[in-house]
Amino acid sequence: MAENVCNFNRHFAETKGYWQTSKFESEIMDVKEMTFYDSNTGKPLFIVPRGRTMKEFLNESKSHGWPSFRDEEVVWENVRCLSNCETVSLNRTHLGHNLPDSKGSRYCINLVSIAGNPLKENLTEEYVDK
Repeated sequence: MAENVCNFNRHFAETKGYWQTSKFESEIMDVKEMTFYDSNTGKPLFIVPRGRTMKEFLNESKSHGWPSFRDEEVVWENVRCLSNCETVSLNRTHLGHNLPDSKGSRYCINLVSIAGNPLKENLTEEYVDK
């Protein structure tokens, strides 16, 4: 699935709620802050929670069906939102789409796109999970 979603793709997504079939929620519920990495490059893409609690992040993600990030949680040096609302990594990994709501931009992102591990050369104190 990761190959189909992340690479050479502009429209395909994992199914709504797919992330809830994984151990994702149980693994991050008690984490103070978590960094998500590009599954192709290992570069940091999103850090949650920022400006809200982890519970709020998870509730919003459940409500929309995909992990849902806000502007303050995006690592903008590695992420771009294209004019068609597609959200990609700077290295062109397809991440998902910006689906704004009344609170502003909401980046609904495929879990397989952000399930990467940090590459050793990308590990800096700024992005090490707290």
